[in-house]
Amino acid sequence: MRSADDKMKKPSKSDGGKETGRPGRNVGEALRQAYDEAVSEAVPDDLLDLLKKLD
Repeated sequence: MRSADDKMKKPSKSDGGKETGRPGRNVGEALRQAYDEAVSEAVPDDLLDLLKKLD
């Protein structure tokens, strides 16, 4: 049998990483945003020129 104290000791279920005790976003969302920002950056012209020389 379980007592009322046992129910109090049960860890609460996570709601998909959106815990209220953590500041900011979850890690997955932050990584997706960083990736999207990196992909959308323009490639510098001097790097494109260097790549053309290697072809």
